[in-house]
Amino acid sequence: MKLHLNKRLFQIIEGYRKYQFEIRHLIVLALVLITFQFVVLYLNQNSLQQVFVQSQQWYQQDEAERIANLTATSLELLLASKSPKEKFTESEGRQIVQDYNIIFSQQLLNKNVKSICILIPQPKSIIAIDDGQQLFDYLFGGGAAAIASEDSHAEAIRLFSQLKDSLIQCEQTITVLEGQQIFHVFMPFVPRGEFIGVVYMKITPNLSFLTQAMSSNYDKTAFLYSGLIIIGLFAMFYISTRTLHERNKIQRMYFEEQKKFLTEQINHQNEMLFTKRIYHTHHKAEKIGGFISEDLRILTAENIDQIKYRIDKYSSFIARVIYDMKWYNPPIHTIRGPMFKTNVNVALQFIVENIFKRVSKEYATFELHLDPAMPDVAINEYVIWEVFEPIIQNALDHSGNDNTRVIITTTYNAAVRRSVICIEDNGKGVDSALLELDASGVKKIFLDHVTSGEPMGKQHSGYGCYIAYEIATQRFGWSIDVENKPAGGCKFTFTMNH
Repeated sequence: MKLHLNKRLFQIIEGYRKYQFEIRHLIVLALVLITFQFVVLYLNQNSLQQVFVQSQQWYQQDEAERIANLTATSLELLLASKSPKEKFTESEGRQIVQDYNIIFSQQLLNKNVKSICILIPQPKSIIAIDDGQQLFDYLFGGGAAAIASEDSHAEAIRLFSQLKDSLIQCEQTITVLEGQQIFHVFMPFVPRGEFIGVVYMKITPNLSFLTQAMSSNYDKTAFLYSGLIIIGLFAMFYISTRTLHERNKIQRMYFEEQKKFLTEQINHQNEMLFTKRIYHTHHKAEKIGGFISEDLRILTAENIDQIKYRIDKYSSFIARVIYDMKWYNPPIHTIRGPMFKTNVNVALQFIVENIFKRVSKEYATFELHLDPAMPDVAINEYVIWEVFEPIIQNALDHSGNDNTRVIITTTYNAAVRRSVICIEDNGKGVDSALLELDASGVKKIFLDHVTSGEPMGKQHSGYGCYIAYEIATQRFGWSIDVENKPAGGCKFTFTMNH
């Protein structure tokens, strides 16, 4: 059982690692959306709580002012029915006092009312009346009244002394809020239209139960709504991961097929290029083999050293050709490295004197302007042959002139340590279409299977300039360019940095 669980856990971890790039993005997106939902919920809840608090305060103040207004109106109506000069019997006086006490005590029965009294300003003091007998004595006893204890209404007297001028001037209700729940209401007391004081009430209306009920219901709704959204996000996350899993599976199968197809295409292309290179170099090797046979026929005691030197060069080139037939891409250390020290001037002179002049001396002339300051290069001499020979052969084959002149020039600039090799002819030049650049910035004459001559009947035409360009730029690190001369013919320019 434990082994099964470990295997299952390993499969889950491997599956996660396999798709962690896509799933990681989905997790980030889900977390951002969930966090955003909670932030919105928090902000909305705070905003609603502020609305509830403000609404609760407004309703509490309105309720407090309504109670105070009702009390003041009751007292004023009761006083309006009695004349201040009217004489009352003892029983009538007790009835009036009882009515006043009922009004005072009735308000105190309300759990929200904490204190009630009538505040009457005097020249040197403020009278606080909270009893029916006191009010009766003040109104019907010629202004004399037993004053209530100032300790029980000290806060009311202090607030009234601060608001007295405003109340006398405007005769409007003024409410003072203390904290969040305590309201000090000052209602003008104007029996028979004459302002004599204010009805003061300390009221603490409590509507928190209503606010809490509304907030609780909203919280339940909000959490339910948020829960549904989060469940929906998790469902989308699950569906997305499953979709990505299937997509990656199909994509992987497609990539495998594409990889297989590209591998076959590359192998086929390499085989084709390899075949062309073998054909190209084999043709040169056949020509060199003919030179060796010819030299052996003319070998004498007088020219043995010269023939020996030529045959050694020829055989080394053929050995290089045979070696190249073994590889699509020969190792770089067999092409360039510190073991090679090739004099480019000597190599060019040998190619011209012992290859081209032996087969084209009747219709072509060669001019060599070689700079003796040219330094040696760390490149295999016989690979250099594979670069210069096709370019010189191109000048002979496609010049369109019965008397072709090929000029080879080498120059070395010691200041910038740069050598330039130019191979030019006096032929008809290169078609301007072949001097255009392709999408990768390479002139079309250097592309595979593009020829500067007439390709009719030549299966492997257009490969000489291509192989020279590929070896010079990719293996040697040189640059090569071609241009038409204003006076006619074309010029190939090789540039190398030492």
